Amino acid sequence: MSTPHEMYDEAVALKGADDLEGAVAKLREILTIAPDHLDTHSALAVYLQKLGQNAEAVTHARKVCELNPQDFFSYTQLSMICMRCGMIPEAEDAKAKAALIRHGAQVKPPQ
Repeated sequence: MSTPHEMYDEAVALKGADDLEGAVAKLREILTIAPDHLDTHSALAVYLQKLGQNAEAVTHARKVCELNPQDFFSYTQLSMICMRCGMIPEAEDAKAKAALIRHGAQVKPPQ
């Protein structure tokens, strides 16, 4: 049986071969055995947004922030995903949290 890391590498290879739907399927498979796999949620946020599955993309971007709540990049990614999905107030809120973290503040993860 493959490890989540090996499966993630397979998903990245599928994405590199322009099989975004195959990559998403592989990433979803990872979550069945490792539901808190940070890189998987991060990749799903991006890939699902590209596929137009905006609500699920935002859910995964929020999960990244929940799993890594004091990470500047997590909130930057959430901001970008929300912006691309037309969720401007949410994007601005995530951007503000990223800025706070960058300057050393602690923030609460998104709900």
